[in-house]
Amino acid sequence: MLRIPSSVKPHVAIGEAQAAFLEALIEDWHILADLAFSDLVLWIPGIDPNEYFAIAQIRPATGPTALEDDVVGDVVSYDSSHLVTQACSGERICEDSVSMHQAGIPVDVWAIPLMVDCECWGIIERHTNQMGVRAPGELEDHYLAIAEILSEMASRGVFPDQGHTRLTGISPRVGEGLILIDTSGVVEYASPNAVTVYRKMGLASDLIGEQIVPLTLSLMKRSGAPLDTSLAAHFRSRHSEEVDIDTDDASIFMRILPLTNKSGPIGTLVVCRDTTELRQKERQLVTKDATIREIHHRVKNNLQTVSALLRLQARRMRSTEAQGALEEAMARVQAIAVVHEILSYSMPGAVEFDDVADRLLKLAGDLAAEKGHVDARREGTFGEIPAEVATSLSLVLTELCHNAIEHGLAAGSGTVIVMPQRMPDGSLEVSVVDNGHGLPDGFQVNDKTRTSLGLSIVTTLLEDLSGEFSLVPGQDGIGAKAIVKIPL
Repeated sequence: MLRIPSSVKPHVAIGEAQAAFLEALIEDWHILADLAFSDLVLWIPGIDPNEYFAIAQIRPATGPTALEDDVVGDVVSYDSSHLVTQACSGERICEDSVSMHQAGIPVDVWAIPLMVDCECWGIIERHTNQMGVRAPGELEDHYLAIAEILSEMASRGVFPDQGHTRLTGISPRVGEGLILIDTSGVVEYASPNAVTVYRKMGLASDLIGEQIVPLTLSLMKRSGAPLDTSLAAHFRSRHSEEVDIDTDDASIFMRILPLTNKSGPIGTLVVCRDTTELRQKERQLVTKDATIREIHHRVKNNLQTVSALLRLQARRMRSTEAQGALEEAMARVQAIAVVHEILSYSMPGAVEFDDVADRLLKLAGDLAAEKGHVDARREGTFGEIPAEVATSLSLVLTELCHNAIEHGLAAGSGTVIVMPQRMPDGSLEVSVVDNGHGLPDGFQVNDKTRTSLGLSIVTTLLEDLSGEFSLVPGQDGIGAKAIVKIPL
């Protein structure tokens, strides 16, 4: 979205098409600033046709600044001698033939009207610090020549390209690599950094004089990388394009800009970036992510094996008390296994806990089905829970649901409802409500004489999470309500 200073907004009226054009300009105008070794200021006409407001500014990365101060928010009013006024009213590029002196620095100034559909949508003002002008050379000559082409294209409203859709949001800087290609696809000039990138890709000869598309495809084929069959179409397109090229040895990101004059195409500008190190880091992250997911999957399988062994052991126990203890242990192991299963295919660092809760409630309902029918369900959403909290929360939820079934419903039929709620302070509050027999008289959660392992697990885990726990009578004295509050 185009950002306009708050002080300027009341004085301008910008349509959607104009805003989109100016936003695209600001995304790419660093190319013009670097090529021209110039500061750029973007002015737009106000509601009053005699006023122009500065809404954006950029300094070159290739040379010294000509504007020490930020001029965004400034206004040009009723000044026919000002280049901005002349450029917009005259619908042509205007240049100050006499160097201006700002803070004692000689500065040359150009004003470029952005004429779109015969309407001036803005003015680019170029300021070049002549005191710090780089010594002329092949690179500087090509930079300045291309800057003049882009300035003329901007004045015709074809730079930036309105037909281009930005794919990555990444636009390389001119200094990272520049290639100039003629209308037949032959490299006319390549900056040293651009040559270095192609050297990494395996180029042994000179880049200048080569057909860019066949050369690039041959380097990709030589390295065994999959060929981009659309590469030629990208370079022939009338619109600006973005291309990622990957080989085993190097990666390069290209921003392809067709160059034109009033008569038609005159060549192609490629601004490129060496993304080899970035791609390597991305591959390492993908490999690491896959490894972590595989670990979670294996942990889940191992926990399910432990749960199965506990189930077998429980079936062999003659003591009802021992059998119940093993079944509770089995449920706890299954609760942890569920979290690891979700982590094995979810985004790293967070768990969509609704899925975990629903599986735990199904396990609790299945466990109770042997003695009665329990309707265990969730009302509300947990949202994303940090992975480091998810395991403890799953155990807490398992213990509270089993406690509600075993003690609240007395292992009979009834309803258990889990109600999660995100609080305004960012914490998570979870209520586990049953419609059972309610709490015994004089019940206290922190009663030291109580021997409930489940409640001990809940309070211990919540202490580690800096959470709070309370157990109160249900609404209208029916059943009980366990309340857990955890800061996230």
